[in-house]
Amino acid sequence: MIAIHSKRVILPEGIKEAFVLVEDGLIQDIVTNIPLHHGYELIEVGNKVLMPGVIDPHIHINEPGRTDWEGFDTATKAAIAGGLTTMVDMPLNSAPVTTTVAAFEEKLAATNGKLHTNVGFWGGIIPENTDEIDGLIAKGVLGFKAFLTHSGIDDFPNATEKDLRKAMPIIAKHNLPLLVHCELTDELLRATGENRSYQNYLSSRPKEWEDVAIAMMIRLCEEFNCRVHIVHLSSANSIQQIIKAKEKGLPIMVESAQHYLYFNAETIKDGQTQFKCAPPIREKVNNEQLWQALKDGVIDLVATDHSPSTPTLKELESGNFMKAWGGIASLQLALPVLWTKAREKGFTIDFIAKWLCENPAKLIGKSTTKGKIAIGYDADLIVVDIDSSFVVKENRLHHKHKTTPYLNETLYGIVEQTYLSGEKVYYNGTFTQLNKGKIILLK
Repeated sequence: MIAIHSKRVILPEGIKEAFVLVEDGLIQDIVTNIPLHHGYELIEVGNKVLMPGVIDPHIHINEPGRTDWEGFDTATKAAIAGGLTTMVDMPLNSAPVTTTVAAFEEKLAATNGKLHTNVGFWGGIIPENTDEIDGLIAKGVLGFKAFLTHSGIDDFPNATEKDLRKAMPIIAKHNLPLLVHCELTDELLRATGENRSYQNYLSSRPKEWEDVAIAMMIRLCEEFNCRVHIVHLSSANSIQQIIKAKEKGLPIMVESAQHYLYFNAETIKDGQTQFKCAPPIREKVNNEQLWQALKDGVIDLVATDHSPSTPTLKELESGNFMKAWGGIASLQLALPVLWTKAREKGFTIDFIAKWLCENPAKLIGKSTTKGKIAIGYDADLIVVDIDSSFVVKENRLHHKHKTTPYLNETLYGIVEQTYLSGEKVYYNGTFTQLNKGKIILLK
Protein backbone atom coordinates (compact mmCIF):
# COMPACT_ATOMS: atom_id res chain seq x y z
CA MET A 1 0.00 0.00 0.00
CA ILE A 2 1.35 3.40 -0.96
CA ALA A 3 0.18 6.97 -0.58
CA ILE A 4 1.57 9.47 -3.09
CA HIS A 5 1.35 13.09 -1.99
CA SER A 6 1.65 15.96 -4.44
CA LYS A 7 0.70 19.60 -4.30
CA ARG A 8 -0.34 19.24 -7.95
CA VAL A 9 -2.45 16.16 -8.61
CA ILE A 10 -4.38 16.17 -11.88
CA LEU A 11 -7.89 15.06 -10.98
CA PRO A 12 -11.02 15.06 -13.17
CA GLU A 13 -12.19 18.22 -11.40
CA GLY A 14 -8.85 20.04 -11.78
CA ILE A 15 -5.38 20.34 -10.25
CA LYS A 16 -5.37 19.93 -6.47
CA GLU A 17 -3.13 18.99 -3.57
CA ALA A 18 -3.95 15.46 -2.50
CA PHE A 19 -2.84 12.09 -1.23
CA VAL A 20 -3.56 9.29 -3.71
CA LEU A 21 -3.98 6.01 -1.84
CA VAL A 22 -3.09 2.86 -3.78
CA GLU A 23 -3.77 -0.73 -2.80
CA ASP A 24 -3.99 -3.96 -4.82
CA GLY A 25 -3.10 -2.13 -8.00
CA LEU A 26 -6.03 0.28 -7.79
CA ILE A 27 -6.63 3.82 -6.58
CA GLN A 28 -8.50 3.23 -3.32
CA ASP A 29 -9.06 6.83 -2.28
CA ILE A 30 -8.03 10.43 -2.86
CA VAL A 31 -7.82 12.43 0.36
CA THR A 32 -6.53 15.72 1.73
CA ASN A 33 -5.09 14.11 4.86
CA ILE A 34 -4.00 10.59 5.76
CA PRO A 35 -5.42 9.30 9.03
CA LEU A 36 -2.95 8.27 11.72
CA HIS A 37 -1.86 4.62 11.70
CA HIS A 38 -2.93 4.40 8.07
CA GLY A 39 -0.38 1.74 7.15
CA TYR A 40 0.49 3.31 3.81
CA GLU A 41 4.06 3.91 2.65
CA LEU A 42 4.21 7.66 2.02
CA ILE A 43 5.80 8.83 -1.22
CA GLU A 44 6.29 12.60 -1.15
CA VAL A 45 6.75 14.35 -4.51
CA GLY A 46 6.12 17.92 -3.37
CA ASN A 47 5.44 20.31 -6.23
CA LYS A 48 5.99 17.71 -8.96
CA VAL A 49 2.87 16.84 -10.93
CA LEU A 50 1.12 13.53 -10.27
CA MET A 51 -0.96 12.54 -13.27
CA PRO A 52 -2.35 9.47 -15.02
CA GLY A 53 0.07 7.50 -17.13
CA VAL A 54 0.17 8.41 -20.81
CA ILE A 55 -1.88 6.24 -23.16
CA ASP A 56 -0.53 6.18 -26.72
CA PRO A 57 -2.90 4.40 -29.12
CA HIS A 58 -0.65 4.70 -32.16
CA ILE A 59 2.62 2.77 -31.88
CA HIS A 60 4.40 0.55 -34.42
CA ILE A 61 6.34 -2.01 -32.37
CA ASN A 62 7.23 -4.15 -35.44
CA GLU A 63 7.46 -7.51 -33.69
CA PRO A 64 7.45 -10.28 -34.77
CA GLY A 65 9.32 -10.13 -38.04
CA ARG A 66 10.99 -6.71 -38.07
CA THR A 67 12.73 -6.57 -34.71
CA ASP A 68 15.73 -4.98 -36.40
CA TRP A 69 13.42 -1.93 -36.60
CA GLU A 70 12.13 -2.04 -33.00
CA GLY A 71 10.51 -4.73 -30.81
CA PHE A 72 8.53 -5.18 -27.60
CA ASP A 73 11.57 -5.05 -25.30
CA THR A 74 13.01 -1.76 -26.52
CA ALA A 75 9.67 -0.09 -27.23
CA THR A 76 8.21 -0.83 -23.81
CA LYS A 77 11.38 0.24 -22.00
CA ALA A 78 11.26 3.54 -23.86
CA ALA A 79 7.60 3.75 -22.92
CA ILE A 80 8.01 3.59 -19.14
CA ALA A 81 10.97 5.99 -19.35
CA GLY A 82 8.62 8.41 -21.09
CA GLY A 83 5.64 7.85 -18.80
CA LEU A 84 3.61 5.68 -21.20
CA THR A 85 1.74 3.17 -19.08
CA THR A 86 -0.43 1.86 -21.92
CA MET A 87 0.12 1.79 -25.65
CA VAL A 88 -1.62 0.11 -28.56
CA ASP A 89 0.33 -1.64 -31.30
CA MET A 90 -0.54 -1.07 -34.94
CA PRO A 91 -1.20 -4.15 -37.10
CA LEU A 92 1.40 -3.46 -39.76
CA ASN A 93 5.20 -3.36 -39.92
CA SER A 94 5.31 -6.69 -38.14
CA ALA A 95 5.56 -9.88 -40.17
CA PRO A 96 3.01 -11.32 -40.30
CA VAL A 97 0.71 -8.32 -40.19
CA THR A 98 -2.15 -8.57 -37.68
CA THR A 99 -4.95 -9.25 -40.14
CA THR A 100 -5.76 -12.84 -39.15
CA VAL A 101 -6.40 -14.68 -35.91
CA ALA A 102 -3.30 -16.82 -36.51
CA ALA A 103 -1.12 -13.74 -36.94
CA PHE A 104 -2.55 -12.17 -33.79
CA GLU A 105 -1.76 -15.31 -31.81
CA GLU A 106 1.80 -15.18 -33.14
CA LYS A 107 2.08 -11.56 -32.04
CA LEU A 108 0.78 -12.33 -28.56
CA ALA A 109 3.33 -15.12 -28.22
CA ALA A 110 6.10 -12.71 -29.22
CA THR A 111 5.40 -10.51 -26.18
CA ASN A 112 6.52 -13.17 -23.72
CA GLY A 113 9.09 -11.79 -21.29
CA LYS A 114 9.28 -8.45 -23.10
CA LEU A 115 6.43 -6.30 -21.80
CA HIS A 116 7.62 -3.48 -19.56
CA THR A 117 4.41 -1.50 -19.97
CA ASN A 118 0.82 -2.38 -20.84
CA VAL A 119 0.17 -3.09 -24.51
CA GLY A 120 -3.05 -3.54 -26.47
CA PHE A 121 -3.48 -4.33 -30.15
CA TRP A 122 -5.38 -3.13 -33.19
CA GLY A 123 -6.42 -5.59 -35.87
CA GLY A 124 -6.01 -4.73 -39.54
CA ILE A 125 -8.53 -4.28 -42.33
CA ILE A 126 -7.24 -5.21 -45.79
CA PRO A 127 -8.96 -6.51 -48.92
CA GLU A 128 -10.46 -9.97 -48.45
CA ASN A 129 -10.00 -10.38 -44.68
CA THR A 130 -13.62 -9.67 -43.67
CA ASP A 131 -14.01 -13.25 -42.48
CA GLU A 132 -11.27 -12.69 -39.86
CA ILE A 133 -12.90 -9.70 -38.15
CA ASP A 134 -15.17 -11.57 -35.73
CA GLY A 135 -12.35 -13.93 -34.77
CA LEU A 136 -9.97 -11.06 -34.06
CA ILE A 137 -12.61 -9.39 -31.91
CA ALA A 138 -13.17 -12.62 -29.99
CA LYS A 139 -9.40 -12.77 -29.35
CA GLY A 140 -9.45 -9.26 -27.87
CA VAL A 141 -8.29 -6.64 -30.38
CA LEU A 142 -9.41 -3.16 -29.33
CA GLY A 143 -10.51 -2.11 -32.81
CA PHE A 144 -9.22 -2.02 -36.37
CA LYS A 145 -6.92 0.01 -38.60
CA ALA A 146 -7.18 0.58 -42.34
CA PHE A 147 -5.14 2.51 -44.87
CA LEU A 148 -6.75 4.30 -47.80
CA THR A 149 -3.40 4.60 -49.57
CA HIS A 150 -0.34 2.34 -49.80
CA SER A 151 0.82 1.61 -46.27
CA GLY A 152 4.49 1.25 -47.14
CA ILE A 153 4.21 -2.49 -46.45
CA ASP A 154 3.13 -4.63 -49.41
CA ASP A 155 1.50 -7.28 -47.24
CA PHE A 156 -0.80 -4.64 -45.72
CA PRO A 157 -2.56 -3.32 -48.86
CA ASN A 158 -4.93 -0.40 -48.67
CA ALA A 159 -8.66 -0.93 -48.23
CA THR A 160 -11.08 0.49 -50.78
CA GLU A 161 -14.54 1.86 -50.08
CA LYS A 162 -15.87 -1.52 -51.20
CA ASP A 163 -13.75 -3.26 -48.56
CA LEU A 164 -14.86 -0.85 -45.86
CA ARG A 165 -18.49 -1.39 -46.73
CA LYS A 166 -18.02 -5.06 -45.89
CA ALA A 167 -16.06 -4.45 -42.71
CA MET A 168 -17.83 -1.49 -41.09
CA PRO A 169 -21.18 -3.20 -40.33
CA ILE A 170 -19.31 -5.92 -38.42
CA ILE A 171 -17.14 -3.43 -36.52
CA ALA A 172 -20.21 -1.27 -35.77
CA LYS A 173 -22.08 -4.28 -34.39
CA HIS A 174 -19.39 -4.60 -31.71
CA ASN A 175 -19.16 -0.81 -31.16
CA LEU A 176 -15.43 -0.80 -31.82
CA PRO A 177 -13.47 1.96 -33.55
CA LEU A 178 -12.17 1.84 -37.11
CA LEU A 179 -8.92 3.81 -37.29
CA VAL A 180 -8.18 5.19 -40.74
CA HIS A 181 -5.09 6.58 -42.41
CA CYS A 182 -6.88 9.18 -44.52
CA GLU A 183 -5.10 9.87 -47.80
CA LEU A 184 -6.79 9.13 -51.13
CA THR A 185 -4.16 9.42 -53.82
CA ASP A 186 -4.69 10.63 -57.39
CA GLU A 187 -2.65 10.43 -60.57
CA LEU A 188 -1.53 14.06 -60.74
CA LEU A 189 2.24 14.52 -60.90
CA ARG A 190 3.19 17.01 -58.21
CA ALA A 191 6.73 15.92 -57.35
CA THR A 192 9.75 16.89 -59.41
CA GLY A 193 13.11 15.19 -59.61
CA GLU A 194 14.45 17.16 -56.64
CA ASN A 195 14.46 14.20 -54.28
CA ARG A 196 16.40 15.98 -51.51
CA SER A 197 13.93 18.87 -51.41
CA TYR A 198 11.50 18.84 -48.50
CA GLN A 199 9.17 21.21 -50.31
CA ASN A 200 9.12 18.75 -53.19
CA TYR A 201 8.09 15.94 -50.83
CA LEU A 202 5.48 18.18 -49.17
CA SER A 203 3.99 19.00 -52.57
CA SER A 204 3.80 15.30 -53.44
CA ARG A 205 1.26 14.61 -50.65
CA PRO A 206 -1.22 17.49 -50.74
CA LYS A 207 -3.88 18.35 -48.20
CA GLU A 208 -6.54 17.45 -50.76
CA TRP A 209 -5.65 13.78 -50.38
CA GLU A 210 -6.55 13.94 -46.71
CA ASP A 211 -9.60 16.12 -47.19
CA VAL A 212 -11.22 13.84 -49.77
CA ALA A 213 -10.47 10.75 -47.68
CA ILE A 214 -11.90 12.29 -44.52
CA ALA A 215 -15.04 13.31 -46.40
CA MET A 216 -15.49 9.68 -47.47
CA MET A 217 -15.01 8.40 -43.92
CA ILE A 218 -17.52 10.89 -42.53
CA ARG A 219 -20.03 9.69 -45.13
CA LEU A 220 -19.43 6.03 -44.27
CA CYS A 221 -19.46 6.76 -40.55
CA GLU A 222 -22.94 8.23 -40.90
CA GLU A 223 -24.20 5.46 -43.17
CA PHE A 224 -23.09 2.57 -40.95
CA ASN A 225 -23.11 4.32 -37.56
CA CYS A 226 -19.61 2.91 -37.15
CA ARG A 227 -17.13 4.57 -34.82
CA VAL A 228 -14.44 6.19 -36.96
CA HIS A 229 -11.13 7.49 -35.69
CA ILE A 230 -9.06 9.66 -38.01
CA VAL A 231 -5.40 9.09 -37.25
CA HIS A 232 -2.62 11.69 -37.46
CA LEU A 233 -4.62 14.57 -38.94
CA SER A 234 -2.24 16.99 -40.64
CA SER A 235 -4.52 18.96 -43.00
CA ALA A 236 -6.19 21.89 -41.26
CA ASN A 237 -8.45 22.19 -44.32
CA SER A 238 -10.49 19.28 -42.94
CA ILE A 239 -11.29 20.94 -39.63
CA GLN A 240 -14.59 22.44 -40.77
CA GLN A 241 -15.99 19.20 -42.15
CA ILE A 242 -14.99 17.43 -38.94
CA ILE A 243 -16.76 20.11 -36.89
CA LYS A 244 -19.94 19.61 -38.91
CA ALA A 245 -19.72 15.83 -38.50
CA LYS A 246 -19.35 16.15 -34.74
CA GLU A 247 -22.20 18.65 -34.56
CA LYS A 248 -24.40 16.02 -36.22
CA GLY A 249 -23.48 13.65 -33.41
CA LEU A 250 -21.54 11.21 -35.56
CA PRO A 251 -19.32 8.78 -33.61
CA ILE A 252 -16.07 10.25 -34.89
CA MET A 253 -12.80 10.95 -33.08
CA VAL A 254 -9.66 12.64 -34.36
CA GLU A 255 -6.01 12.53 -33.39
CA SER A 256 -3.06 14.56 -34.51
CA ALA A 257 0.58 13.77 -33.82
CA GLN A 258 3.22 15.59 -31.81
CA HIS A 259 5.38 16.26 -34.87
CA TYR A 260 2.60 18.16 -36.66
CA LEU A 261 2.24 20.42 -33.63
CA TYR A 262 5.93 20.86 -32.83
CA PHE A 263 7.61 21.28 -36.23
CA ASN A 264 6.84 23.40 -39.29
CA ALA A 265 7.70 22.77 -42.94
CA GLU A 266 9.47 26.10 -43.25
CA THR A 267 12.27 25.01 -40.90
CA ILE A 268 12.92 21.56 -42.38
CA LYS A 269 16.01 21.64 -44.55
CA ASP A 270 16.60 19.69 -47.71
CA GLY A 271 18.01 16.23 -47.06
CA GLN A 272 16.70 16.04 -43.45
CA THR A 273 14.90 12.76 -43.97
CA GLN A 274 14.55 12.19 -40.23
CA PHE A 275 11.50 14.48 -40.61
CA LYS A 276 9.79 12.36 -43.25
CA CYS A 277 6.36 11.05 -42.32
CA ALA A 278 3.04 10.58 -44.07
CA PRO A 279 1.04 12.74 -44.20
CA PRO A 280 3.89 15.26 -44.15
CA ILE A 281 4.65 17.97 -41.60
CA ARG A 282 2.99 21.04 -43.04
CA GLU A 283 3.49 24.80 -42.97
CA LYS A 284 3.30 26.94 -39.82
CA VAL A 285 -0.08 28.53 -40.60
CA ASN A 286 -1.64 25.07 -41.06
CA ASN A 287 -0.12 23.76 -37.85
CA GLU A 288 -1.34 26.76 -35.84
CA GLN A 289 -4.84 25.87 -37.03
CA LEU A 290 -4.32 22.33 -35.72
CA TRP A 291 -3.46 23.80 -32.32
CA GLN A 292 -6.70 25.80 -32.35
CA ALA A 293 -8.66 22.68 -33.26
CA LEU A 294 -7.00 20.83 -30.39
CA LYS A 295 -7.89 23.64 -28.00
CA ASP A 296 -11.50 23.62 -29.24
CA GLY A 297 -11.86 19.85 -28.85
CA VAL A 298 -12.22 19.19 -32.58
CA ILE A 299 -9.02 17.15 -32.32
CA ASP A 300 -9.57 14.80 -29.39
CA LEU A 301 -6.11 13.47 -28.67
CA VAL A 302 -2.46 13.40 -29.67
CA ALA A 303 -0.50 10.22 -30.44
CA THR A 304 3.09 9.79 -31.57
CA ASP A 305 2.62 7.39 -34.51
CA HIS A 306 6.00 6.01 -33.40
CA SER A 307 7.17 4.40 -36.63
CA PRO A 308 10.85 3.55 -36.36
CA SER A 309 13.10 1.92 -38.93
CA THR A 310 16.77 1.25 -39.40
CA PRO A 311 18.92 4.32 -40.15
CA THR A 312 19.63 2.87 -43.60
CA LEU A 313 15.94 2.94 -44.50
CA LYS A 314 15.75 6.59 -43.45
CA GLU A 315 18.25 7.44 -46.23
CA LEU A 316 20.16 9.78 -43.92
CA GLU A 317 23.23 9.80 -46.15
CA SER A 318 21.48 10.37 -49.46
CA GLY A 319 18.81 12.68 -48.04
CA ASN A 320 16.35 11.27 -50.57
CA PHE A 321 12.89 12.15 -49.26
CA MET A 322 11.13 10.22 -51.98
CA LYS A 323 12.92 6.98 -51.08
CA ALA A 324 13.27 7.27 -47.28
CA TRP A 325 11.00 5.37 -44.89
CA GLY A 326 8.19 7.63 -43.73
CA GLY A 327 8.06 7.39 -39.97
CA ILE A 328 9.18 9.27 -36.87
CA ALA A 329 10.58 7.59 -33.75
CA SER A 330 9.35 9.46 -30.70
CA LEU A 331 7.30 7.39 -28.26
CA GLN A 332 9.55 8.17 -25.28
CA LEU A 333 9.11 11.90 -25.94
CA ALA A 334 5.32 11.98 -26.25
CA LEU A 335 4.68 14.04 -23.13
CA PRO A 336 7.61 16.49 -23.15
CA VAL A 337 7.24 17.35 -26.86
CA LEU A 338 3.57 18.22 -26.48
CA TRP A 339 4.02 19.97 -23.13
CA THR A 340 6.90 22.08 -24.43
CA LYS A 341 4.78 23.61 -27.17
CA ALA A 342 1.60 23.70 -25.08
CA ARG A 343 3.23 25.68 -22.27
CA GLU A 344 4.53 28.18 -24.83
CA LYS A 345 0.94 28.70 -25.93
CA GLY A 346 -0.39 29.21 -22.41
CA PHE A 347 -1.96 25.81 -21.78
CA THR A 348 -1.88 24.26 -18.32
CA ILE A 349 -0.73 20.71 -17.65
CA ASP A 350 -4.28 19.38 -17.19
CA PHE A 351 -4.82 19.85 -20.94
CA ILE A 352 -1.98 17.37 -21.50
CA ALA A 353 -3.76 14.84 -19.29
CA LYS A 354 -6.90 15.23 -21.40
CA TRP A 355 -5.07 14.84 -24.73
CA LEU A 356 -2.65 12.08 -23.70
CA CYS A 357 -4.58 10.15 -21.03
CA GLU A 358 -8.32 10.70 -20.71
CA ASN A 359 -9.37 10.84 -24.37
CA PRO A 360 -7.08 8.01 -25.54
CA ALA A 361 -8.68 5.83 -22.84
CA LYS A 362 -12.06 6.53 -24.42
CA LEU A 363 -10.78 5.50 -27.85
CA ILE A 364 -9.47 2.15 -26.65
CA GLY A 365 -12.55 1.31 -24.61
CA LYS A 366 -10.89 1.66 -21.20
CA SER A 367 -12.40 4.93 -19.96
CA THR A 368 -13.77 3.29 -16.80
CA THR A 369 -10.40 1.92 -15.68
CA LYS A 370 -7.63 4.06 -17.19
CA GLY A 371 -6.80 7.64 -18.12
CA LYS A 372 -7.84 9.35 -14.87
CA ILE A 373 -6.85 9.59 -11.25
CA ALA A 374 -10.14 8.47 -9.73
CA ILE A 375 -11.30 5.94 -7.15
CA GLY A 376 -11.38 2.42 -8.55
CA TYR A 377 -9.14 3.20 -11.51
CA ASP A 378 -5.91 1.36 -12.27
CA ALA A 379 -2.97 2.91 -10.42
CA ASP A 380 -1.02 3.65 -13.61
CA LEU A 381 0.58 6.90 -12.52
CA ILE A 382 3.50 9.16 -13.36
CA VAL A 383 5.36 11.90 -11.53
CA VAL A 384 6.54 14.71 -13.82
CA ASP A 385 8.74 17.73 -13.22
CA ILE A 386 6.96 20.02 -15.66
CA ASP A 387 9.11 23.05 -14.82
CA SER A 388 12.48 21.54 -15.72
CA SER A 389 13.96 20.93 -19.16
CA PHE A 390 16.40 18.53 -20.76
CA VAL A 391 18.20 18.24 -24.07
CA VAL A 392 17.34 15.19 -26.18
CA LYS A 393 20.49 13.13 -26.62
CA GLU A 394 20.91 9.63 -28.00
CA ASN A 395 22.00 8.24 -24.64
CA ARG A 396 18.65 9.24 -23.10
CA LEU A 397 16.60 7.29 -25.63
CA HIS A 398 15.69 3.64 -25.21
CA HIS A 399 14.24 3.14 -28.70
CA LYS A 400 16.25 0.60 -30.66
CA HIS A 401 17.36 3.31 -33.09
CA LYS A 402 18.09 6.89 -32.06
CA THR A 403 17.20 8.51 -35.39
CA THR A 404 14.64 11.18 -34.56
CA PRO A 405 14.08 14.83 -35.52
CA TYR A 406 13.94 15.70 -31.83
CA LEU A 407 17.66 15.14 -31.24
CA ASN A 408 19.23 18.21 -29.58
CA GLU A 409 15.85 19.83 -28.94
CA THR A 410 15.33 21.33 -25.47
CA LEU A 411 12.12 19.94 -24.01
CA TYR A 412 10.20 20.62 -20.80
CA GLY A 413 8.67 17.88 -18.68
CA ILE A 414 10.95 15.30 -17.10
CA VAL A 415 9.24 12.04 -16.23
CA GLU A 416 10.75 11.11 -12.86
CA GLN A 417 8.60 8.16 -11.76
CA THR A 418 6.33 5.66 -13.50
CA TYR A 419 3.94 3.29 -11.72
CA LEU A 420 2.12 0.32 -13.22
CA SER A 421 -0.75 -0.93 -11.04
CA GLY A 422 0.84 0.89 -8.14
CA GLU A 423 4.28 -0.65 -8.59
CA LYS A 424 7.19 1.68 -9.28
CA VAL A 425 8.85 0.59 -12.53
CA TYR A 426 10.93 3.69 -13.33
CA TYR A 427 12.66 6.19 -11.05
CA ASN A 428 14.93 9.07 -12.06
CA GLY A 429 16.50 7.38 -15.06
CA THR A 430 16.57 3.86 -13.64
CA PHE A 431 14.32 0.92 -14.45
CA THR A 432 13.36 -0.34 -11.00
CA GLN A 433 11.24 -3.28 -12.20
CA LEU A 434 10.87 -4.83 -15.63
CA ASN A 435 8.31 -7.23 -17.11
CA LYS A 436 5.45 -5.63 -15.20
CA GLY A 437 3.44 -4.83 -18.31
CA LYS A 438 0.19 -6.62 -19.12
CA ILE A 439 -1.55 -7.49 -22.35
CA ILE A 440 -4.63 -5.28 -22.68
CA LEU A 441 -7.50 -7.04 -24.39
CA LEU A 442 -11.02 -5.97 -25.24
CA LYS A 443 -12.61 -8.01 -22.45
